[in-house]
Amino acid sequence: MLVVGDVVTDVVARYDEPLAPGTDTAARIRILPGGAGANVACWAARTGRDDVRLLARVGAGEASWHEAALRRAGVRPLLVRDDGAPTATVVALVDGRAGAERTFLTDSGAVVRLSPADWSPRLLDGAAHLHLSGYLFFAPTSRRTARLAMAAARERGVPVSVDPASAGFVSGLGADRFLTAVAGADVLFPNADEAVLLAGLAGPEEAAAALSRRHGLVVATLGAAGAVVARAGGVVARVPAPGVRPVDTTGAGDAFTGGFLAARLAGASAAEAAEAGCRAGGEAVTTVGGRPVPPGAVPVPRS
Repeated sequence: MLVVGDVVTDVVARYDEPLAPGTDTAARIRILPGGAGANVACWAARTGRDDVRLLARVGAGEASWHEAALRRAGVRPLLVRDDGAPTATVVALVDGRAGAERTFLTDSGAVVRLSPADWSPRLLDGAAHLHLSGYLFFAPTSRRTARLAMAAARERGVPVSVDPASAGFVSGLGADRFLTAVAGADVLFPNADEAVLLAGLAGPEEAAAALSRRHGLVVATLGAAGAVVARAGGVVARVPAPGVRPVDTTGAGDAFTGGFLAARLAGASAAEAAEAGCRAGGEAVTTVGGRPVPPGAVPVPRS
C-alpha cells in the first residue's frame, strides 16, 4: 500500500477552561508527529498491513525525526527533504469541555510543494492500493502530483482512495473543483461536514449516497455516530462507533481510513472494513495525537 500525502508536526494543546483572550489559559501541550497521510499509513500498519509506504515532502531540519517516527510505526518513509520550506505544522486546540473536539491552525509548509519531479510510477511497484491525502489537492503543484499518481495507478489497475481532509480547505477551493480534481478515485472518505459540502445536501447519509454515484464506494465518518457505507447511489451499511471517552479527536478519521484500508486489503467486505475502521477510530480518540500509541507507551485509560 502506498500513501501519498502529508507529514506534519502537531502541536496539540488540550484545555478545560474557556480560552481567555489577551492572557493565559492553562493547557497541556505536546509536540507530536502527525499529518493526515502519515497518520493513515501508521494506522494501516498498526492494524495489519505489512508493506505500507509513505511519499511526502518535509523540511530538511525535521526529516530525521519524522523518518524515525514512521519507521517505529512500521511505515517505510519515502520523504523528500525540502531545503526551502519547513515541515508543515498544525496547532490543534482540543476543547475538553466539548467532547475533545479540535480546531486546527494549519501552516502547510513543505506539504504542498510535493512536485511531479518527486513522483515516479515505480513507487507503485508491488502496491495493492494508492491512498491520497486531500491536502495535496489544495495547491497547484501538489495537485498536479496527486493527479499524476492517480493516473499511474489507474493505468496499472491499482485502486485509488482519497480523503477530502478539510471542509474548510474544500470550501476555499470550491466543491466542484475538488470533485473534478479527484475524479476517477475508487473510494472517497469524507467526514460528515465534507460529505455535506461536496454533495450540496443537508444530511451526511444522503450526501454519501449522492457522492457514491460519482465514485465506486463512499465511506463517510460521522464521529460518535460511527460511519455509513454508500455504493451506487444508496447507503448499504451503517456501522456504530465504539463507546469510549474521548481524550483527543485529532486523527480519528485518519485512524478510521487506515483501519478500513488494512481490513479491505485483507479481504474484508466494505461493511466489515468499516467496523475495523470504527475500532481504530475508537482507539485513536482515547490517545493524544493522531498516531497509534508507540510500542511501550501507556495509552490513556478508557472510561
